[in-house]
Amino acid sequence: MLKAVNVHKSYGDLQVLKGVNLEVKKGEIVSIVGASGAGKTTLLHILGTLDGTDSGSLTINDEEIDVNTMSDYNLSAFRNSTIGFIFQFHNLLPEFTALENVLLPAYIGGKSGEKVTQKAKKMLQILGMTEREGHKPSQLSGGEQQRVAIARALMNDPGIIFADEPSGNLDSKNAEELHKLFFKLRDELNQTFVIVTHNESLAAISDRKIEIKDGVIVA
Repeated sequence: MLKAVNVHKSYGDLQVLKGVNLEVKKGEIVSIVGASGAGKTTLLHILGTLDGTDSGSLTINDEEIDVNTMSDYNLSAFRNSTIGFIFQFHNLLPEFTALENVLLPAYIGGKSGEKVTQKAKKMLQILGMTEREGHKPSQLSGGEQQRVAIARALMNDPGIIFADEPSGNLDSKNAEELHKLFFKLRDELNQTFVIVTHNESLAAISDRKIEIKDGVIVA
């Protein structure tokens, strides 16, 4: 599903990643852990094609991706069709309802109509949000907002979902429920997740826990 080989990344004189090798199989839940400044988020951004590399290669869904040479249009189209993102602070548009937020990736991809709307409703149903689909983010709890963000990430059937501290802004109860949702989606949809997290309980129950220290994978 995903393979990164000998990835290096520097910002000025600061070496952040120093030859990272990583492979993720379809249907895996992989957690990336490490101290602040270890390079976790930088790696996630590179794996998610949000940032380029100084050297090394990245393959997603059997397609080699070079962020440094692809056009913005082609890169955006690839992300929209292949990758889903979940962030700590949801990034929902406040003026849109839950359903409208979930529909956004489809609209960006040029899809619309009743079939697309029904799919968005199904995503919200899977995540237990049917009764809240007409509510705006300000009317939803933090846990509910994160469920909407997950539904949005799933909307275009991505091959892989990248999550950056997805439970970092939730209390322990909502965090635990969110973690259970990841495994439900893995089991029911064979969804692949790569998650940067400081949450030890999530890392412990993941299929694999990868630790980064000083820009390299140490475990």
